[in-house]
Amino acid sequence: MQTEISFEFFPPQTTEGVAKLRAARARLAEVGPTFFSVTYGAGGSTREYTRDIIMEMIAEGHAAAPHLSCIGSTRAGIRNILHDYRDHGIRRLVALRGDLPSGMADTGEFRYANELVEFIRAETGDTFRIEVAAYPEWHPQARSPREDLLNFKRKVAAGADAAITQFFYNADAYAHFVDEARALGIDIPIVPGIMPIGSFSKLARFADGCGAEIPRWMRRKFESYGDDAESIRAFGLDVVTDLCRRLLDLGAPGLHFYTLNQAALPLEIVRRLGVARARL
Repeated sequence: MQTEISFEFFPPQTTEGVAKLRAARARLAEVGPTFFSVTYGAGGSTREYTRDIIMEMIAEGHAAAPHLSCIGSTRAGIRNILHDYRDHGIRRLVALRGDLPSGMADTGEFRYANELVEFIRAETGDTFRIEVAAYPEWHPQARSPREDLLNFKRKVAAGADAAITQFFYNADAYAHFVDEARALGIDIPIVPGIMPIGSFSKLARFADGCGAEIPRWMRRKFESYGDDAESIRAFGLDVVTDLCRRLLDLGAPGLHFYTLNQAALPLEIVRRLGVARARL
């Protein structure tokens, strides 16, 4: 069975950033991804940018999935977005709780992602394939692993079709999470989120911010390279490619790459794995 590959972008807010994203998207399209996704800023702060990028992708003939977060949103606002996307032929969404922007106190009319998924289903039926988030190493705000797993189950019960995980570097964490989800009767595809490594300092900031673990042996190895960018890149490619191979061997239904609007690293990993749908 063909491995499904997808790539995630963030919406740039400068002319230069838009041009770089277009170039990266064109290169990544060459491997025949299942879809591209575009993130949505805290409290909907990049909503119009997200829509602009999504509409451009649709016009180019790509399958595109906008992220939609509900914190700080109203039902009327989300309803308008859903109808707009539906009318433009979009059939896949990534539904998230999202974060409040700094200094914003009002969570809006939704508190949790399962409420957003339920609302999408009530408003639009089966129009959209809904992807939700999953956390093999637990959401940093969850009080316990069990609570986090039950939160995931609520999203599935509300109507989620599939899940994309937070990035991680421990394949056993993914395997254990999937086993526990299946034991609870959760049978939707759980796609690993993959973060290629081009800069260790940047990776460390991301990991600290979202609660993802960088194994000690990886940290020590990266730290030993100091400012040697070429060695960091080469080691990062080896580590992430090996992780992807193991995940696919474990039965992962696909791979979702967090690109940071860069094409080179994800393309090289896909090439090494031999999972492109089209010739590189």
